[in-house]
Amino acid sequence: MKLLIIESQGKVEKLQSILGDGWKVSASLGHVCDLPDKEIGVEPPKYKPQYRLSERGASVVSRLRSQCERASEILIGTDPDREGEAIAWHLARELKLGRDAKRVRFPAITETVVRQAVAAPTGIDYKLVGAQEARRVLDRLVGYLVSPALSKIGGTTLSAGRVQSPAVALVVMREREISAFTPTNHFQVRLDFQALGNFADAKNWHAMWEVVPDFAPEDRPYFQDAEFAARVAAVESVMVEGCEDGQRRRAPAPPLATSGMQQAASVKLGFDPEDTMRIAQRLFESGHITYHRTDNPNISADDIPYISALAQAHGWAMAPKLRRFKTSDAAQAGHPAITPTHWEIERAGQGDEEQALYSLIRQRAIASQLADAVYKTRTADLLGQVEGKQIRFRAKGETLAESGWLALMGSATHEDSADTDPQEGEGAARNPVPELAAGQQLHPVGGEVLAMKTRAPKRYTKASLIGKLESEGIGRPATYAAIMGNIERRGYITTRKLFLHPTETAFFIVDQLTDKFSFIAVDYTRQVESELDRIACGQSTYLSTVEATHETLRHELACLDKSEATPRFPCPECGSAMRRIASKTGHFWGCSSYPTCNATRPDLDGQPGAKEPPEDSGHACPLCSKPLVRRTKKGKDGYDFWGCSGFKDGCRANYPNKRNRPDFNGGKGDSSKRKA
Repeated sequence: MKLLIIESQGKVEKLQSILGDGWKVSASLGHVCDLPDKEIGVEPPKYKPQYRLSERGASVVSRLRSQCERASEILIGTDPDREGEAIAWHLARELKLGRDAKRVRFPAITETVVRQAVAAPTGIDYKLVGAQEARRVLDRLVGYLVSPALSKIGGTTLSAGRVQSPAVALVVMREREISAFTPTNHFQVRLDFQALGNFADAKNWHAMWEVVPDFAPEDRPYFQDAEFAARVAAVESVMVEGCEDGQRRRAPAPPLATSGMQQAASVKLGFDPEDTMRIAQRLFESGHITYHRTDNPNISADDIPYISALAQAHGWAMAPKLRRFKTSDAAQAGHPAITPTHWEIERAGQGDEEQALYSLIRQRAIASQLADAVYKTRTADLLGQVEGKQIRFRAKGETLAESGWLALMGSATHEDSADTDPQEGEGAARNPVPELAAGQQLHPVGGEVLAMKTRAPKRYTKASLIGKLESEGIGRPATYAAIMGNIERRGYITTRKLFLHPTETAFFIVDQLTDKFSFIAVDYTRQVESELDRIACGQSTYLSTVEATHETLRHELACLDKSEATPRFPCPECGSAMRRIASKTGHFWGCSSYPTCNATRPDLDGQPGAKEPPEDSGHACPLCSKPLVRRTKKGKDGYDFWGCSGFKDGCRANYPNKRNRPDFNGGKGDSSKRKA
């Protein structure tokens, strides 16, 4: 019997059916080893991670060892990425398969791909293992070293993350841009013209005032004189300066890579990024799509014959050659874009969610290799006069001449507003500018002043934040869904009508980290990602990368210790940081300088609340005339009594509580235990 060890239980049945008798397919159920839960698990100078078998991992390894003893050949077929490579290494080590353990990779779970892979196994790529291990350790160093310092200042458990914190910072910076934004009111003018001729299909058209460069500069194209704009709108005659016909080509969007899939599924299907990745995982495990963790937006040339056959069957025009799309500078481009494994299957997956995501992936992949959509365009420049000043108008119109890839996307079950326009049906015209001759005089049938104002930047959605992270080179596509989930679960962002809003905690964290720690900066985070890529390519080493980052963190933490960081919630009595403390009855806030200072405050929605003043008895202290107030002695023998409010000034008068009033016959100035 040959043994194939994979990651996910969901792939077992599919792979077993492909390989058939003589094979045993068994799952590791993900990682079997990890760093310890309650300690950092990595120390200088060698920074060797102290991996341990998890409780579940120990059970899995015990089962796999038993199967290995009966196997004639053992192959490890974990996912074809850095994470999968690290899992393969852990399995090889725990199962004592040696550094030459046989490794197979499945970019798709189809019979052809699987049989080719098992027929030609390779070894574990230890450069990829080093890159994954460096990422894990760098994240560990930031989390375990910076989070406690941040929590100390904040008074409650707070989390810093090498990638998480820059993501939160982006949301905070955008919110501050919105708060600081001042709108600019400005005006535009539209002239309307009646259709020329008596043709039944002739339609009215319009031209817009060109305020740049004669009336506003290009860097601030806002015209703010409402009275003059009204005179422009009232112009009675314009002359055609020129009219030019042309064409515009519109290429399709690229096939979906991981981040593109998360963004498109969010916009089109309303899926949360984490849900998208789970759904894609099921589609991959079922053999419906290729591997869904990739940042390469290009398909393989081997797929062109399948797309060509579909295009011929449906009458779609193909692009003249394989269309290639630009990858980001940070892209690893190891795996092709996400595509269907069987191009001819239009619907695949269990349930509506899987089928919708499959349809999205398939449509985008096919459309990427179809011909451009072609528009016939017409541009007319018109000249008028207002108070002796020349006014220029421009009319732009276009008509869809060749549908190209739009023929497919227009019939898609789930249309993307970024890919299709409902006005762009075959032959539909947008602003049907007629054929005009230079020198021709035209008379508008109306003019309208359009009152406009600039808008603040939009808040991020999860989809647009993922796009920003990718464009800035922060993190990797496979981590974006987890980042979104983490910052939401930890209460650093909230989602309202799809838009991300930072919480007060997010502002505090970003303010504390900015200008104090390098990892919060986008440029630094991008450089670290590049360094991880260099490790994967053998151009750098795990030790040098981790050592340099740790040294930077140690220096920055030392500077933080010497600085006088303002506590988030200063103690009202001594100014030290207040800490949120768990008790049997809930949480309360206590001074971090305890026992020197024993000030406390109640917990109010995760922040120190106002301390309720003690109940006034309505009686004056017989010794000093200050009010007597109700006090409570805590503990298992706790009881209420009435004490002098001048206690801190030295008056120790106290009286038993009797029917919610001081019992003056019970003694005064006596600190002995009294029960009501």
